[in-house]
Amino acid sequence: MRRKNGLFLAVAIVSEVAATSALKASDGFSRLWPSLLVVAGYAVAFCFLSLTRCAIPAGVAYEVWSGLGIVLVTASAWLIYGQKLDAPVLCGLGLAGACSS
Repeated sequence: MRRKNGLFLAVAIVSEVAATSALKASDGFSRLWPSLLVVAGYAVAFCFLSLTRCAIPAGVAYEVWSGLGIVLVTASAWLIYGQKLDAPVLCGLGLAGACSS
């Protein structure tokens, strides 16, 4: 994987995590700034994911995106919203990691 394509994938992942994390703050798209962050974040994420398709196979790109996305969204929910990381959540993260390896 060329460095540029890896950077594009990283931007896609970070943008998707930011957008997903802002969903709760948007309060059903009733708050302007979090709603704009959601829309912009997903737009950037899909744009950069499409750029990686030139060099990274779809399955690999999606596996990396979804695996890191799950972990980072869970971490941001824990840090920002105080979501509890109880046994079912940790078990789910472990299963997601085991299935993607």
